[in-house]
Amino acid sequence: MTVVALPANQPETFYRGGGRIASFRGDPALPDRPEDWVASVTSRFGLAPAGLSTLPDGRMLAAAIEDDPGYWLGPHRRDAGILVKLLDAGQRLPLHVHPDRRFAATHLASPYGKTEAWVIVSAPPDAYVHLGFDRDVAAEELAGWVAAQDSASMLAATNKIPVAAGDAILCPAGLPHAIGAGVLIVEIQEPTDFSVLLEHEAFGLPDGHLGLGYDLALSCVDRNAWSPSRVEALRGGDKLLPKMADEFFLAGRFRGGDVLEQSYSVLVVVRGEGRLAGRAIRRGETLLIPYAAGSLGLEGDVEVIRLAPA
Repeated sequence: MTVVALPANQPETFYRGGGRIASFRGDPALPDRPEDWVASVTSRFGLAPAGLSTLPDGRMLAAAIEDDPGYWLGPHRRDAGILVKLLDAGQRLPLHVHPDRRFAATHLASPYGKTEAWVIVSAPPDAYVHLGFDRDVAAEELAGWVAAQDSASMLAATNKIPVAAGDAILCPAGLPHAIGAGVLIVEIQEPTDFSVLLEHEAFGLPDGHLGLGYDLALSCVDRNAWSPSRVEALRGGDKLLPKMADEFFLAGRFRGGDVLEQSYSVLVVVRGEGRLAGRAIRRGETLLIPYAAGSLGLEGDVEVIRLAPA
């Protein structure tokens, strides 16, 4: 099991998909479910075991790693350290925030927060994301918006950023954000399901404060102004992601002729066809690479996104 091809793993969630995961994968993915949790050892918040991945041989990935961590993770890692998703925004997602590691350790009994990054696979011409407030927002103003569920005021105070296929953007923990409708994203994140929903009522949810109450939950929000230049620094430049992502995870774009260095990692094939470790691979496949596989050569007219723990 040097390279493991993973089937779709699509837990239920509250927003709509647009059929893009099924189209991208070309297999029996569920067209109405907007997320595919790839190589997941993370369960949905409060809904375990939903979200956990099963290997083709029927074992849970989390159990397989626990049984043989050296094979999967290598000699120096204690856990997988990442969660990868395919995300299909069939509608605009709510404005929300993920806590950082310090908040998660103090209030959620977790060493991980939820810094994440997005690689855009496909997007309509008018695609966008909301990312960070464009001015300083007082705590009382934010609390008032959330209490009133004043979506218009919240969104008007954010940076609305155009995105296109091929873009890659880091979203640090604490930063308010919302993904616009119509995009298909490869997402890498810390391995948690912690989200504080600033909008919830319009999405049919009673609240979104992780059981902490909004007085506490909103203290994880970065209310500072993010200027256009500061937002632009969240894009990768020469690398797929900016250097500040390296503390949390590693992401790279590889093509035929490249060599993938030894690491526990997840591959998403985003274009073409080729071969990896002697097996044929094609667009839409999600592949899990154990550490024991060593370095691997990528062949053919193919492009993959490789995602690995820091």
